[in-house]
Amino acid sequence: MAIVGGIMVPHPPLIVPEVGKGEERVIEETTRAYEKAAEFVAALKPDTIVLSSPHVVMYADYLHICPGNGAGGNLRQFNAPGAGMNVDYDCELRDRIVELCAEVNFPAGTEGERSPELDHGTMVPLYFILKKYTAFKLVRLGISGISLLEHYSLGMMIKKAAEELDRRVLYVASGDLSHKLKHHGPYGFDPAGPEYDKRIMDVMGSGEFERLMDFEPELLEKSAECGHRSFVIMAGAFDRTALDIERLSHQDVTGVGYGICTFRVRGEDPKRNFFDKWYFAAKEKLEMRKSAEDEYIRLARQTIESYIKDGKIIKLPEELPSEMLEKRAGAFVSLHIDGALRGCIGTILPVRDSIAEEIISNAISASTRDPRFAPVREDELPFLEYSVDILDEPEEIDSEDELDVKRYGVIVTKGMKRGLLLPNLDGVDTIEEQVAIAKQKAGIPVSDKDVRLERFEVTRHEV
Repeated sequence: MAIVGGIMVPHPPLIVPEVGKGEERVIEETTRAYEKAAEFVAALKPDTIVLSSPHVVMYADYLHICPGNGAGGNLRQFNAPGAGMNVDYDCELRDRIVELCAEVNFPAGTEGERSPELDHGTMVPLYFILKKYTAFKLVRLGISGISLLEHYSLGMMIKKAAEELDRRVLYVASGDLSHKLKHHGPYGFDPAGPEYDKRIMDVMGSGEFERLMDFEPELLEKSAECGHRSFVIMAGAFDRTALDIERLSHQDVTGVGYGICTFRVRGEDPKRNFFDKWYFAAKEKLEMRKSAEDEYIRLARQTIESYIKDGKIIKLPEELPSEMLEKRAGAFVSLHIDGALRGCIGTILPVRDSIAEEIISNAISASTRDPRFAPVREDELPFLEYSVDILDEPEEIDSEDELDVKRYGVIVTKGMKRGLLLPNLDGVDTIEEQVAIAKQKAGIPVSDKDVRLERFEVTRHEV
């Protein structure tokens, strides 16, 4: 058996006595649970611990796995330079995980290292584990802005690599829960905080990992959690696996949620094939979305599916409405997965002979040439959500007072620099925010008032 177990743990530096200097007593319940979790690790005697931390370098479209033969670190940033450690990496297991990712073009690997030092999301769990058990090597990785399903599939590849190399592997999912639990806490209060903590402790404490994908992006953002993706990777490592689970503790006294659970593998369970269930459910949703598509969305989707699957640019369909074939306009194609942006490219003014050709060109660019993201992979196609915005011709305005974030998009120009933001976007609620984001996209200082402003309206097509 390769994956033998795992633990879900928080990483408050306060819990380390050299940092807390007595103040750690406020989370004594968490300390006791942590010590029990460390004993659980020692009893399983893993060859390798795979640990994911949200404080390893994070990229929007790439998941970093730490390179090198090992690493060290201490808690000097928390005024405890004497609290430190060194660990050796399991290079063979790590390299096999990276190879498996490369074989399926999965966006993860050892590139992008910024600092080889251990982060506190790694050191706090290891502080407790090393007191009880030292006969292990480490594979250390971060999280990413890629979808939750992709994090889960990475966990499945970790499991596969461990099985191939016949390693006894234990997974440590390091992550705090909500940071918005108390008005007096360091991050304030939001009702999403207690909601997230209750739901995630129910899910992890019961092992109902299929519910991990049901957490809305807005809830994750408003709760200011930092561990969800770490927990999802561990869940993927337990795919098709039967578990004995013990929920040890949950505390929120500091305004930040600290949850601890242990997971012991007791065999295979084909019914816990959550990835397959999610994938087929997504394909069913895709078929439902297809039935509700208008011609604009259908053209964008068919363009991307043809280009990603076969590398071919589709021919202009003859049955399109005359307005798509005869009119010219700027157009933006936007792609999302799980509510998170996956690509967006467009043209302010038309550069093609028709709206249809504008959509085809920008759909290909949105899926393959957005510099913020890696090209869309074929396995992502069932999960893509599309929107197409057709732009009216921009008009110059004299001041921000003539804007309306719901009705108008904005174009900000300064010399050769130009930034655009579409209207009616989630999370953009004020004119000031809208103009500031457009300036940032153009590389114009937000404080610069000497800019040219234009506004435009759009017709948005989405399902």
